[in-house]
Amino acid sequence: MLRLFCLLVIMVSSSVVWSQKEITLEDIWDKGTFSTKRVPGFSFMNDGLHYTKIEDNTIQKYNITSGEKVEGLFDAEAFKGQDGFSGTIANYSFDNEEEFILIETDIESIYRRSTKANFYIYNREKNQLRPVFTEGKISYATVSPDGSFVAFMYENNLYYQKIDGGDNIAITSDGRFNEVINGGADWVYEEEFSFAQAFDWNADGTKIAYMRFDEREVPEFTMTLHYDQMYPVYSTFKYPKVGEKNAIVSVHIYDVESGETTDMQLPADRELYIPRIKWTPNPQQLFLTQMNRHQNELNLYAMDASTGKVDIVLEEKSNYYIDVDDDLTFINDGKEFIWSSEKSGFKHLYKYALNGKREKALTSGSWDVANFYGYDPERKQIYYQASKKNPMEREIYSQGINESDGTLISKETGTNNAQFSSTFDYLVLSNSTANRAAQYTVCEGDGSLLRVLEDNENINALQESYQTSPVEFFNFNTSQNVLLNAWMIKPPNFKPGRKYPVLMYVYGGPGAQTVTDAWKGANYWWFQMLAQKGYIVVSVDNRGTGARGEEFKKMTYLQLGKYETEDQIEAAKYLGSLDYIDADRIGIFGWSYGGYMSSLCILKGNDVFKAAIAVAPVTNWKWYDTIYTERYMRTYVENEAGYDENSPIHYADRLKGAYLLVHGMADDNVHFQHTVEMANALIAANKPFDTHFYPNRNHGIYGNNARIHLYSKMTRFLMDRL
Repeated sequence: MLRLFCLLVIMVSSSVVWSQKEITLEDIWDKGTFSTKRVPGFSFMNDGLHYTKIEDNTIQKYNITSGEKVEGLFDAEAFKGQDGFSGTIANYSFDNEEEFILIETDIESIYRRSTKANFYIYNREKNQLRPVFTEGKISYATVSPDGSFVAFMYENNLYYQKIDGGDNIAITSDGRFNEVINGGADWVYEEEFSFAQAFDWNADGTKIAYMRFDEREVPEFTMTLHYDQMYPVYSTFKYPKVGEKNAIVSVHIYDVESGETTDMQLPADRELYIPRIKWTPNPQQLFLTQMNRHQNELNLYAMDASTGKVDIVLEEKSNYYIDVDDDLTFINDGKEFIWSSEKSGFKHLYKYALNGKREKALTSGSWDVANFYGYDPERKQIYYQASKKNPMEREIYSQGINESDGTLISKETGTNNAQFSSTFDYLVLSNSTANRAAQYTVCEGDGSLLRVLEDNENINALQESYQTSPVEFFNFNTSQNVLLNAWMIKPPNFKPGRKYPVLMYVYGGPGAQTVTDAWKGANYWWFQMLAQKGYIVVSVDNRGTGARGEEFKKMTYLQLGKYETEDQIEAAKYLGSLDYIDADRIGIFGWSYGGYMSSLCILKGNDVFKAAIAVAPVTNWKWYDTIYTERYMRTYVENEAGYDENSPIHYADRLKGAYLLVHGMADDNVHFQHTVEMANALIAANKPFDTHFYPNRNHGIYGNNARIHLYSKMTRFLMDRL
C-alpha cells in the first residue's frame, strides 16, 4: 500500500512539472513566440491633436484622442516606378508648414546611426512626387524651416536645391572618403557623441551651419569580410584609437543668398571636441559646445553668423568628466535657455539668461533627471523624466518654470517613458516593469488616461502558460559597505533546501544599468528558460552605474574595471553564502562592456567564478576609440597603470574556469582585434578556452540565424560547464 501511495505521489508530481510549457530558443529567436507589440514613436503634427504613421505603405493621419483615421496623406503605390521610386516608404518628415513630405526609401546602413538612401519630395497640394537627387543615394536630406530648400550630403559634400526642383548647388567641394567629411560626423563622433547629421538650417532658412571633419591624418582600421568569393573584401575606415590623432573639426556657416561661407573663429585643433551645434531662434546666432580632449572642461559659445565672432556664454569643469546631452533648449523667444548639469552632484535642470547669467535651478535634490522632454510656453511648464523614488524606476513629471517641485504625471510604478505632442496637450506614455511587458497609453498632458494603445496582454498570458518566475529585487552591502541593487530569477519549482547553479548577467559600464524595473525583452525569456532548467539568474549594478548621482557613477574614473569587478566578485561571494546557491557553480555573462566585465571577473575572481561568457568584449582599453576611452581613462601614456591593471589580457594566466569568447568579425565598434589578442594571451599562458566567431557580423551579431546560433552555443556551454 505504501509503495502504491509513493508511486501515485511521483506520478502527480511529474504531471505538475510536465504541465509547464517548455521555453525554447526557437520560440525566442526564430518563431517570435514571445515578441512584444511595440508602439513606435509618434509623428505629431503642428496642431498637437493629430499624428501620422506609415500604414500599408501609405502615410495616414490620425486623431490622437480617438485613434480614428482622419485622412490619407500619401500613397506610395500610386507613384511606384515614377523616377525610379521603389514604391516603399522607409521614413518620412514634413517641412515646418507641413506642405511637403520628404520621403526616404531604400535605406542602406553605414554605421550605427549613419545611412544613405533615395529621397523624394512630395508636394501635398499638387499631388506631385519628384526625386531630390538622381546620381546616387544621399544622406540626411533636410527641408529648410521656411519650406524653400532641401539640403543633403552626397559623397562627403554638402548640397542644396530649391524645394520645387532645380540645380544642385554645391556648398562644399573638398569632401573625399577617408579624407574630409562636410555635413556628416566621422565614425568616432557618430558612435560616442550620438549624431550622424552634422549640419542644420537656421530659423528662417537663409543659412546652413555645418561641421567639417578633416580626418586625413586619422589612422585607418581594416575589417575583413567574406562573401563566398575567391578573395575577401577589405573594409577600411578612419578609427582613432587611444592617444592617436582625431579629425580636425571646424564649424562654418553658408549664406544661401550670397553663396558665401563664414568660418567660425575657433581654433582648428584635434585636441578639442565640438559635440553639439544648435541655432537659437535668432537666425543670426549659433550656439556651440566645445570640450577639451579630457572632456572635463566644457565651454558654451554664442556665435555671430555673419562675422564668425564667438563669445563665451558659460563654462563648466569637472574633477572627472562631463557627459554631453541634447537638453539645451531656448525659451521666451530665445531670451533664455534651459541647460542640464551634474555640478550639484546630481543631474538637474537650470535656467540661464542668453548671456550666460544663471537665473534659477529648476530642479534639485538627491536624484537625477534622466530625460528632459521640453518646455511648454503656453503653460510655462517643463516636462522631464526622473528617478526620484529609487534608481530602479523612472517617473514622468511636469513643473511650472517658477515652481520648485514637480507634479507626478505617470501613475504606475516601474519604468515610464513619454512622448509629448507638439503642444504638450497630450502624451503617449509607455510603462513596463521587470515582470510586465510595456503598456502604451494616450493621456492628457496631466497624465489623465484617454485610451489604451497596446497592453501586451498576450505576453501576460504567455507568462502564465509557461509559468515564468517573478523577477525579485534585492540589495546587499559589500565588505566596503557599499549598498548594491540587484534582481534574481529563481527556478519555477524552487526548493529552499536545494543548491542551485547561478548565472550572473552583467553590463556595468559608466552610467548604465541592468537593474531597472523595466521589461528586458528577449533576454527575459532566455533567463526564464535557464530558470526552467534549474538555474538562478542574477544581475547586480556595480559602482559606476547610473541614477545614483555623480560620485557613484564617476568613482571609476581612471580605473575602469577595478571597482566594477570588485563589486561583481563580492556579489558572487554573497550569493554563494546563501543556503540555496551552489558556490562552486557560479557563472557570469556579458556583452560589450559586459564582456569586458565577465572576462575580468573569471580572471581576477578565479576562485569564485566557474564559467564566463564574453561576447564582443573590450580586452584592453588602449585598442578602443579616443572619445569614449579617454573620457574615462585619459590616454595610455597618462594612465598606464590604470589601463594595464584592469585589462583582461594581463591576467590570462589566472584562468581556472571555463571561458567562452565570442566576437563578430565585422565589428566596427569593438574590433575583432580584442578577441584575437585575448586568444593570443590565453594561448601563451597555455590556458584552454572556447571560442565562437561570426563572419561579417557587427557588434550586435545578428542576421541569417546568427542570434539563435549564438544563444544555442551559450546555452550548451552553460549546461556543460555549470
